[in-house]
Amino acid sequence: MKASRVAVLLWVALILILLVVELAEITHLFTLPLTNALSDPLSFVVALVFTTLLALVGAIFIGVYVSARLMSPTGFTPFEEEMLRMRSDLQEIKRDLAELHGRAGNGTAEGDPPKSSEDGP
Repeated sequence: MKASRVAVLLWVALILILLVVELAEITHLFTLPLTNALSDPLSFVVALVFTTLLALVGAIFIGVYVSARLMSPTGFTPFEEEMLRMRSDLQEIKRDLAELHGRAGNGTAEGDPPKSSEDGP
């Protein structure tokens, strides 16, 4: 699932516009006093509904992206494949180490047969 170029440009433009508005608000280029916003209930409700709709649309887009990513049968990423190879290598090394430790515990070298109790010390 690849986003179209137009959709990406629209989202980037929206984010840039919101950043400009935020910077203008921080630098007091323009401000909306809280009393004016609360005294006009219609503008307050419109702003609340607009913000809610944007939040819902954003949540839906994120949910669709995450679910598509989870459900896609693309397999493992190269990083995940490397981690799986490293895990199998580590398991092999542990198995070899346990085998060598078992031989050393019996008092045998690699080519020697195990000692029996009848041979003596």
